[in-house]
Amino acid sequence: MNRYLPVARQHFLAALASTSVVVKTISAVVVLLYMLSWAVDTPYALGVTPGYLFPPNFWVWTLVTHGVVEQHVWGVAANVGTVMACGRLLEPLWGALELLIFFAVVNVSAGLLAGLSYLLTYVATFDLDFLFAVRVHGVAGFLGGVLVALKQTMGDTTVLRVPQVRLKAAPALVLLLLALLRLSGLLDSSAPLAAYSYGALSGWVYLRFYQRHSRGRGDMSDHFAFASFFPEALQPAVGLLAGLIHSALVKIKVCRKMVKRYDVGAPSSITISLPGTDPQDAERRRQLALKALNERLKRVEDQSAWPSMDDEEDDDEDEVRTSTLPLLPGGRDLSSSMSRPAGAPGTTLSSTSSSSISQSSGTPVTGGAQHPESSIISFEDAPSTS
Repeated sequence: MNRYLPVARQHFLAALASTSVVVKTISAVVVLLYMLSWAVDTPYALGVTPGYLFPPNFWVWTLVTHGVVEQHVWGVAANVGTVMACGRLLEPLWGALELLIFFAVVNVSAGLLAGLSYLLTYVATFDLDFLFAVRVHGVAGFLGGVLVALKQTMGDTTVLRVPQVRLKAAPALVLLLLALLRLSGLLDSSAPLAAYSYGALSGWVYLRFYQRHSRGRGDMSDHFAFASFFPEALQPAVGLLAGLIHSALVKIKVCRKMVKRYDVGAPSSITISLPGTDPQDAERRRQLALKALNERLKRVEDQSAWPSMDDEEDDDEDEVRTSTLPLLPGGRDLSSSMSRPAGAPGTTLSSTSSSSISQSSGTPVTGGAQHPESSIISFEDAPSTS
């Protein structure tokens, strides 16, 4: 275990060095506040407490600071890891300023909605623990927003192969995991579940309707609809309910209406597109194409680096077979000059040798040309005659 710690530390420092000032600053604040929590109750002073958030106390600074407050070392690791993942995956697409805006919007919205929900719960139950015993803090809210953003940009990426889980299913799976942990009693508070839920919701609303980019605002593509976060069996009902809520929000001018754009100046036929669709879809297709190209190049390099052993064995056999055949004088191959005359099994002579033997015994050779004598005569074992 100890021998892997220097390697992990080296990789962590290399990844941190390649990130922007925004990521380094947030990570440093998380670590410093964790060290400060050894002497001060930072969740009380910097976390969201529903009873102190609203008037007459009005601790509004906790909406900004609760996302970087951690009490445990595993919380610090999760918080810093989430921020660094944003720096590696989202910041190249958005920029450092947009990443900082997204961080602020998600954390402030998650803290405000979580505090408001606990206030409404107190109104329904008159239990003061929902006002003053709850502390909303940590990475849960921002983690929900980050998973939603990753679903938008690289949702088809495979996270697990067995069973096959794609990144677009990660927000729902993490929500289900937190709910199971809360029901089993492993989570002593429902604050992380509430913060994650509202963080994912606020992140989706911001990316869907309000994020600015080169083609306008938001992302109205079908793969990023609210119903796409649910299983396919529930998507029609969720889509209908989401459509009704969206229509109501459009009437009170909270959300904008989905507007179609007609490009009548196109060289071909009239094209219809939705505002905000082109950049995200183009970037998504580019990421998939680059991933497929890298995998294909890797397979080609592996095949070229390790040649087939069968080919080498065949080449060796050919070389051995060629080298074992003797050559006749003059560079001719013995296999091409040897022949077995019909009617005389068991004896093999070369044409030149048979000619010389016939001449020496006084037997004329008819119908054949005279050839120089060869010094090589090979005989096979012939059956003895009695």
